[in-house]
Amino acid sequence: MGVFTLGGLTSAPASSRTDLLAPPTLAALDALGWLDEVGVVEIDPDVSDTAATRDEFGLDAGDLANCVVVAGKREGVERIAACVVLSTTRADVNNTVKRLLDVRKASFLPMERAVELTGMEYGGITPIGLPAGWPVLVDARVIDDGVVIIGSGVRRSKLLLPGRLLGELPEARVIDGLGLEIPG
Repeated sequence: MGVFTLGGLTSAPASSRTDLLAPPTLAALDALGWLDEVGVVEIDPDVSDTAATRDEFGLDAGDLANCVVVAGKREGVERIAACVVLSTTRADVNNTVKRLLDVRKASFLPMERAVELTGMEYGGITPIGLPAGWPVLVDARVIDDGVVIIGSGVRRSKLLLPGRLLGELPEARVIDGLGLEIPG
């Protein structure tokens, strides 16, 4: 378990390479009992960005998922959520996310705040191990996609896991149409 091959990547069970996980990610995988179900693979941090990972390892764009952190305010209270979408789409922040957070305007959390609040590296933020209480909005296509590749909390590795697990995270809400197709 935890051994998956996609393109030029073959993972090892996360339990065997805990050094490749951000502390919050490791703690969450352990608490969920997923350390042997999720795979991790070491990569060069210079190819951590989604497009670079895809090109470097000959991956299908539909096998890569992105996690972005968004926020908005309602009555002076900040509401933060993570959105998980396939790399062939972008999170519908201006409509779907705004409505789900029940805020007037939603926008991406600035990099410095996202890193500070998650305890993860920018470009490696993953929905596994986010602060308690943050909704994790997962596009339905992510859980229907078989094995997906997502950040590990650090830029020097990626997680490979059945997409359905992301829909089983404690704060997850699976949303049809969260991701908008990217033209082109």
